[in-house]
Amino acid sequence: MRSDFKFSNLLGTVYRKGNIIFSSDGKQLLSPVGNRISVFDLINNKSFTFEYEHRKNIACFDLNRQGTLLLSVDDDGRAILVNFKSKNVLHHFNFKDKCYQVKFSPDGKLFALAAGRFLQIWKTPEVTQDRQFAPFVRHRVHAGHFQDITGITWSSDSRFILTSSKDLTSRIWSIDSSEKDLASTTFAGHRDYVMGAFFSSDQEKIYTVSKDGALFIWEFTPRQEDIKLAEANDEEVDISKYSWRISQKHFFFANQAKVKCVTFHPQFNILVVGFSNGEFRLYELPHFTLIQQLSMGQNPINTVVINNTGEWLAFGSSMLGQLLVYEWQSESYILKQQGHFDATNCLTYSPDGSRVVTASDDGKIKVWDIVSGFCLATFDEHTSSVTQVQFAKKGQVLFSASLDGTVRAWDLIRYRNFRVFTGIDRIQFTSLAVDPSGEVVCAGSMDNFDIHVWSVQTGQLLDTLSGHEGPVSCLVFSQENSVLASASWDKTIRIWSIFGRSQQVEPIEVASDVLSLTIRPDGKQLAVSTLKGQITIFDVESGQQVGNIDCKRDIISGRHLEDRFTAKNSERAKFFTTINYSFDGLAIVAGGNNNSICLYDVPNEVLLKRFIVSKNMTINGTQEFLNSSRMTEAGSLDLIDETGDNSDLEDRIDNTLPGSRRGADLSTRRVRPEIRVTSVQFSPTASAFAAASTEGLLIYSADQVELFDPFDLDVDVTPESTLECLKDKEYLNAFVMSFRLNEEYLINRVYEEIPLSEIPLVAANIPVVYLPRILKFIGSFAMESQHIEFNLFWIKQLLLAHGAYIQNNKHFFAASMRSVQRFIGRIAKEVVSASTENKYSYQFLTSTDGVVFGDEDKEDNLEAQKKAFDNDLDLQDEDIMSDKDEEDEGWVGFSEKVSKLPLNMDNNDNSSEDELL
Repeated sequence: MRSDFKFSNLLGTVYRKGNIIFSSDGKQLLSPVGNRISVFDLINNKSFTFEYEHRKNIACFDLNRQGTLLLSVDDDGRAILVNFKSKNVLHHFNFKDKCYQVKFSPDGKLFALAAGRFLQIWKTPEVTQDRQFAPFVRHRVHAGHFQDITGITWSSDSRFILTSSKDLTSRIWSIDSSEKDLASTTFAGHRDYVMGAFFSSDQEKIYTVSKDGALFIWEFTPRQEDIKLAEANDEEVDISKYSWRISQKHFFFANQAKVKCVTFHPQFNILVVGFSNGEFRLYELPHFTLIQQLSMGQNPINTVVINNTGEWLAFGSSMLGQLLVYEWQSESYILKQQGHFDATNCLTYSPDGSRVVTASDDGKIKVWDIVSGFCLATFDEHTSSVTQVQFAKKGQVLFSASLDGTVRAWDLIRYRNFRVFTGIDRIQFTSLAVDPSGEVVCAGSMDNFDIHVWSVQTGQLLDTLSGHEGPVSCLVFSQENSVLASASWDKTIRIWSIFGRSQQVEPIEVASDVLSLTIRPDGKQLAVSTLKGQITIFDVESGQQVGNIDCKRDIISGRHLEDRFTAKNSERAKFFTTINYSFDGLAIVAGGNNNSICLYDVPNEVLLKRFIVSKNMTINGTQEFLNSSRMTEAGSLDLIDETGDNSDLEDRIDNTLPGSRRGADLSTRRVRPEIRVTSVQFSPTASAFAAASTEGLLIYSADQVELFDPFDLDVDVTPESTLECLKDKEYLNAFVMSFRLNEEYLINRVYEEIPLSEIPLVAANIPVVYLPRILKFIGSFAMESQHIEFNLFWIKQLLLAHGAYIQNNKHFFAASMRSVQRFIGRIAKEVVSASTENKYSYQFLTSTDGVVFGDEDKEDNLEAQKKAFDNDLDLQDEDIMSDKDEEDEGWVGFSEKVSKLPLNMDNNDNSSEDELL
């Protein structure tokens, strides 16, 4: 079992707080997600999350125009400098003050920082500087504002900086001290906070926008008296008489809504304003022409940004975690994403491993794509918390259980709810299991102690399984023999034969309350996690205990802020609430209401690796030791709700209800979420596992390609000898040698240079020990390859030659076959549908090819078509025979022959589609 899993991506959350930015090419969008940063590739439809973490949530960040340096600052003023290209952390630094905004200069030499009411200008770290041990060098500090700075804008030539502040003013600052007198100006006149100040493209105008919806346009002009005096004397106005003056005033009139964010694109003169009621507007300046007025919801828009080309607008709303990319010219959405509003309860992988489904306390079910990281669909038919989700074996049907008393079946092809299962009484369902055949679905409840069994086809309640004397905490079906295992708080496990005649079962006694249950893929063993912090393993057939893992010492249980005892003496979370078997049955991954995810080796009963869920100190339970200086007789100072001291009225108003945090005391307000892992599961491809946590959906992957990972290596096996075998047309030896070296470039080259006519012979003689690795390689390679039919031909020949062996050893080929299944489901079906949709276009084009239509009658035209078609067939036969005589016949020759072969376009011939499906 592999244990080299690393954090690879964060799903389920797209935006928390802070600003969002576009990359310099405008193709990538960077969004802060708690104490991490996620990057969304809007062109290639992919996303990734940086591995590094801040100590607290990110307050602001910026990327330089060259796209090399990323600087992020958290709520405490601690900054991390990252190489954006290589994703490596370069330096940690503490600004020792709350930072509201950071901006790199256009030339990249400096960056400006709004630290409280001070404007700090720092030199950007360079490789050529001497003091590499202290890369952050402060250039200048400006202290002109009397309250916190809300915005920073650089001029296009990097000579001046505009700042806006809560003291109702804006100021212009000069980088060069010789221009200090020219740029020492305060822009006053607004009656509310100034949210932003911007230069025009020629830098002759300045636009300032206030929170109450006022837009002032400033111009650098002399007074009218000075102009008239200069005209009378036929002289030019002295430059010393010039000053910044208000030339125009405009107002938004947003009906009591306040301006929350504003941005300006100087090249296109576009001003974008976001309001507290979810509305955003586009204006063209300086004429103040309203271009568009739309709404993205009823919650405030916290940040807005425009890409360099001025085509896309990105909006972020922290209340619901919304992220929106809008193309204003075509009035279409490029990206619309929203995470779960409440805690994530459970997750499940699709059988091919390409999607993962999460469910939450907000009653919503979301389908996430693993490759892109985007949400594909959202189901909101449930009226209460969704407690469990489970796929049917083929992956086209999803089942969910909820506290609203229903179990629902979802069609993932048409994305709709097609069946609702209910009990005789209105009870809350907390556990769910689906038969591998997809014919039966079972659910357990906390209200009564029975297991409900429904028929999926009819929706009828078939049976209620009685026997447990406590709430049924978990249900699991075996994937091999359709045996149902149930666990309860009555300290027993029961094995049910759903399709047998007798439902009398003998309970398996457990030492403590069972919190989670998982069954090995072959159905011979099951493991349970108990309240005593043990993972106990039982044999299904005999009911005997065959193993036990003591987990108490492996769990990192942090100290909560309200705790009067240390984390060492805490028994709050010294157990796991969710466990899952790997697909080879050799490992178990476990998580619970603590800050650790543990990976265990089952045969040896040892801990393989422990993962820290989060280092975010704003979440309760992530710290093992508390700061004693923050502890008082009344408790921790960090528990004091400081929202009443905020300067803004809307920030002081608290609309949350007591007890809205799950697991909190109903008589108190919780201002901090608690760290917990509610569900863990291995991917069917066995190369990753997912964990639903307070931070979101964490994906840990082991897909990183290693530079040199030899397999059955020999002295004579070298890249040179492999290429020599390929040149001598020893294709089987070359293919096996490339896999023994495990060099990716070598495998790709040998794979693509094997001629089509040799593939059946090579596939039939491949040693079976290499079969799982070859199938897994083809499945991953085919996802990016353009040679779709070539890859399908390889898969077909391998399955024809070794299908019986694969069927008899399914547990060895689970990961590789799911990789192949993902390729066929994602790529090949699209080709089949494209071929079907363009069937008649192809018939029309081929029927008119080489035919001259004149005054001939219909019979002559048909005769000419038949003659031209026969000539084409003769030419194609000659080409194919000549191609067989070529020495170096590879994939290029195959593609040319395929393009010449006639296709069977009969409407009733669906053999190719059936073969793919």
